[in-house]
Amino acid sequence: MEVASLYRRVLPSPPAVEFASTEGKRLFAEAMQGGTMEGFFNLISYFQTQSEPAFCGLASLSVVLNALAIDPGRTWKGPWRWFDESMLDCCEPLSKVKAEGITFGKVACLAHCAGARVQSFRADQTTIHDFRAHLKRCASSQDCHLISSYHRRPFQQTGTGHFSPIGGYHAGQDMALILDVARFKYPPHWVPLTLLWEAMNTTDEATGLLRGFMLVSRHTSAPSLLYTVSCGDERWKSMAKYCVEDVPNLLKDESLDNASTLLSQLVESLPANAGDLIKWVIEVRRKEEGGSSLSKEEKERLNLKEKVLQEVRDTKLFRIVHELQYPKRPRCSCSSSSDEESLAQIAATMCCQGAAFLAGNLVSRDGFCCRETCVKCVQANGDGLKTIISGTVVSEGNEQGVDLLLPTSLSETSPCNSSMKNGVVKYPSNTDILTVLLLVLHPSTWFGIKDERLKAEFQSLVSTEDLPVLLKREILHLRRQLHYLMGCKGEETSEEPMPQSP
Repeated sequence: MEVASLYRRVLPSPPAVEFASTEGKRLFAEAMQGGTMEGFFNLISYFQTQSEPAFCGLASLSVVLNALAIDPGRTWKGPWRWFDESMLDCCEPLSKVKAEGITFGKVACLAHCAGARVQSFRADQTTIHDFRAHLKRCASSQDCHLISSYHRRPFQQTGTGHFSPIGGYHAGQDMALILDVARFKYPPHWVPLTLLWEAMNTTDEATGLLRGFMLVSRHTSAPSLLYTVSCGDERWKSMAKYCVEDVPNLLKDESLDNASTLLSQLVESLPANAGDLIKWVIEVRRKEEGGSSLSKEEKERLNLKEKVLQEVRDTKLFRIVHELQYPKRPRCSCSSSSDEESLAQIAATMCCQGAAFLAGNLVSRDGFCCRETCVKCVQANGDGLKTIISGTVVSEGNEQGVDLLLPTSLSETSPCNSSMKNGVVKYPSNTDILTVLLLVLHPSTWFGIKDERLKAEFQSLVSTEDLPVLLKREILHLRRQLHYLMGCKGEETSEEPMPQSP
């Protein structure tokens, strides 16, 4: 049975001017001469049509992130790391976005979680003059792009709220170029900037807040090396409650008299899913694509991850947390140690997740079963041996071999037997993640400690001031991720989250 369908819409003109029209081409040429089309070429190089009717916010952000050459740090399909709408699920489940769309605040949250630098402005937080200045600056640069959240009604277009990147600006006629990601509906078009401002100065019925615009740019360095805040399902909420409510309440206990006692209280009160909030970033590849050695790029990324892991292990905070978690065992144990998570269990879980990524399933590893795993060493192009977990994953009767590049660290030398000199190979563990979590919590978290001496002692343990550069950068990025996640996951407010202190 055939159903009614549509093939595009006629672009109402005026007020819009179609990009490919004679007038649109003239505006483009003049804006080029004026220097306010510099951002256009990167955007158009990575431009895409939204894959679902409600994915305009996700598509706009994917275009901008790829145009800025931000590395997602995880695989899209095959061996390729690339931003796709299906990967932008940390602030809202894709199923919900598909059914209801996404709000302004959560697109900004997604941009932060993806590793971008974001400045967001609702229409009541700025002026049309500021908007014009921001657009002109972005349009004159390849390092910043502007995403607009607007209502289609002022343009006499069908539909309601929409997101699209702004591709350029014509100063003489004060017009903005909307690169509409709903290309199945309307082509790119020029609109008067005053009308675009009117379209942004409208209320989103889902939140009761005004729409607006955001400036998205790159950080000066890679935002995440080893760890990331993970919120792909609802389990993160108990950890968020622990961080925001439980920890401050625990600090009110006047019987706490030293840092070890305080940390012991925190460790003992951890929710069962403590490892679900912060996870290490997986490096995954297919066995047949990997060969027997690491590429130069793989080796460099793995070296950086291992350096961050070692820097975590070198903190005094890690040593105390480890001793509290495993008081009956010496710090040094054989590489087959059972005091932390089973390497076999980690391997099986990670291989299933890696196979799901390679199969294009960015949301869940359900349906993937790891039949066998093994740990092996491969040559890293003259840089010694590196550890790889290899697994065979079964899904719907099909087998797939995957390799996971495992960041490892050498513990202090010891009399224990080890194949790597006298050190014990250690991989990312719950102790590392708990240490990182305590460092990531905002410094104001510890203001509730009653005893001033204890407060000073504990603040010195969790301070980022004296951390090595790589670890400090990692912690501050995770702190921003966690801050914006908690700010946009619940009811949105009109207040933008305050940036974290460096």
